[in-house]
Amino acid sequence: MKIAIITGGSNGIGKATAIELGKRGIGVILTYNSYQDRAVQIVEEIEKASGSAAALKLDLSKLSTFDDFAKVVKETLLNKWGRVSFDYLINNGGVGGGMAFDEMTEDYFDKILNTNFKGPVFLTQKLVNFIEDGGKIVNTSSSSSKQSFLGYSVYGSLKSALSTWTRYLANELASRKINVNAVSPGPTHSNFGDGVFDKYPEFIDPLAKQTAFGRIGMPEDIAKVIVNVLSDDFGWMTAQDIEVSGGHLLNSGG
Repeated sequence: MKIAIITGGSNGIGKATAIELGKRGIGVILTYNSYQDRAVQIVEEIEKASGSAAALKLDLSKLSTFDDFAKVVKETLLNKWGRVSFDYLINNGGVGGGMAFDEMTEDYFDKILNTNFKGPVFLTQKLVNFIEDGGKIVNTSSSSSKQSFLGYSVYGSLKSALSTWTRYLANELASRKINVNAVSPGPTHSNFGDGVFDKYPEFIDPLAKQTAFGRIGMPEDIAKVIVNVLSDDFGWMTAQDIEVSGGHLLNSGG
C-alpha cells in the first residue's frame, strides 16, 4: 500500500484530498492543528470506506516541534502499516486571510511566512529522508501567486515563493526520481480566510462570474487534481505549477 502524508488535512482542500486518497486505496496520515475532532471524524470516514488512515497534530508555525513530529510519523508508519518509509507528501496546510498593505503588522507577516512557507520547507527537510525514491511531493500554492488581489500582497508573495521553491526542490531531488510539483487553486469554497465565503456569501457570485465555468471551485475539484498528480500517469512531470481555477480571470487576459 502506498502511504501519503497531507498537512492541514482536517478542513477544506486537505480534508477532500485525504478522503480522495483513501478512496483510491492510499493510506493517509493527515495532520491537524486546532480541529482534532474533525480529523478523527475524517479518519473514521476513510476507514468505514475500507481505507486506512491516522491523524497527527502538527503546528506548521512551530519548527521546533518538527523533530518530534517526524518521530511520531515513523512510529505511526511502523505500527499501522509495517512501513519505515512513505510515498507521497502533500504540503497543503496553511493560513489565509488578507490584510491591506498600509495596515500590515509584523505579527501578520510572520504568521503567513512561518505557516505557509517556512513550515513546508523545513517540514519537508525533516521528512524527505524517509520518502521512497521515486516518490512524489505536491505543494498547495495559490493562483494569487500569479494574480494581484487587493489585500493579499503578503499571502500571494509567499505562495509565489512556495511555487518557486517547488522548482528548486524538484531539481534537488531529481537524482532520487522524486517528482515535485505545485497545484494552485483559484477561488475555492473552503474554509480559506477563516470561512470567508460562509461569512460573506455575497463575494461568491462576482468571483463565479470571473471564471470560465461560471462558479467558484469546491475542495473536491482541487483534491482530484492533487491525487492525480501523485499518480504514475504524471510520472514524467516535475517542477510544474498547475493552476486549478476553472479559468478564473481567463477572459480578462490575467
